[in-house]
Amino acid sequence: MNILLINHYAGSTGMGMEFRPYYLAQEWIKLGHSVTIVAGDYSHLRQNNPTVEADFQESEENGVRYIWIKTGMYEGNGVKRAMTMARFVGKLLLNAGKISKLVKPDVVIASSTYPLDTYAARSIARKTKATLIHEVHDMWPSTPVELGGMSRSNPFIVAMQIAENAAYKKSDYVVSLLSCSENYMKQHGLRDGRFVCIRNGVVLADWENPAALPQTHVDTLTELKKDKFIVGYFGGHALSNALDTLLDAAKLLEGTNIQIVLVGDGVEKKRLQQRAIDEGINTVTFLPSVPKLAVPSLVSYFDCTCMTGLSSPLYRFGICMNKLFDSMMAAKPIICSIDTPDTIITDNACGVMVKAGDPRALYEFICSLAKMPPEQLDEMGKNGRRAAMEKYNYTALAKQFAELFEKP
Repeated sequence: MNILLINHYAGSTGMGMEFRPYYLAQEWIKLGHSVTIVAGDYSHLRQNNPTVEADFQESEENGVRYIWIKTGMYEGNGVKRAMTMARFVGKLLLNAGKISKLVKPDVVIASSTYPLDTYAARSIARKTKATLIHEVHDMWPSTPVELGGMSRSNPFIVAMQIAENAAYKKSDYVVSLLSCSENYMKQHGLRDGRFVCIRNGVVLADWENPAALPQTHVDTLTELKKDKFIVGYFGGHALSNALDTLLDAAKLLEGTNIQIVLVGDGVEKKRLQQRAIDEGINTVTFLPSVPKLAVPSLVSYFDCTCMTGLSSPLYRFGICMNKLFDSMMAAKPIICSIDTPDTIITDNACGVMVKAGDPRALYEFICSLAKMPPEQLDEMGKNGRRAAMEKYNYTALAKQFAELFEKP
């Protein structure tokens, strides 16, 4: 089949995040399908954005065809970013006929973070009588409202809500990365039998021959590994990651053999580093981010991994961070300090859940893992790895997704 995947921020292993569209495309190609990704020329998530001279310029990466839309650059989440969304969706709508002739899709997947692309996807799908699938990564407009503090009456939010409702009502299927979102979607128009949860996962090949770590990381982690129990966090350093809770727990760890290592970058990093200096927190170490393909090498140094998040009603829909599946694949026990009904960690017996925003509880769970017999830690890690290899690898996830292509 010809598959058209629309994702404003789609990247690749060469460009950087986001990776999911590229990983799925690779697997669908192995299944005999042809895949075209339509994306914007600029994304804040990518490390390397393409050079695009004109709309509908094409490129190819490992068999995946990309069609690029010029949207312009932006910083943060202000008006400029909203304008890039409007350009991307507007150009797709105006050129729906052109795109349908270029790709001749049998399946159209609307997969941008925001739901506005559902209109263009529906227009293209109608022209070729294609199956229309709406994929949900983050719950918009709930995310900018509940995490970003935007008003429900903001015109931007109102437009997003109308688009979200339309996506749930008009799509043949809705694929969600978030396991607990079905009831909400039904309240907003989703029909029975049209919801499928397909989470993120891992690419098994990336773990067979991982990239090397920068020498500074190797030196630092090797030294710590001599006599420390290492609790590793890797990922963004933003307000939503609630890393102050980890620093609060680190203060309580003074005098123990436990070290928290924070690997990554983000708008909060400098402030967090300065806070550690000002308060004399010696049980935390900061390291720069590493390339995606070096994550297996990085996590191999950790004794367990930790994920933290703000205490927010947004997590009622579930969790699906890439670092969750990387930790599972690395066979590392997971400490998750996020309030969510999602049971992926407990169902797979690969970690513990801690109340969000409670550094004392986080400290106590870290200490309990550090005192746990090695064979018990190993068993917890093996449980996660087994689940990742069997259920949460992109070969299995892509096959599950592809089953929708044949359904009426």
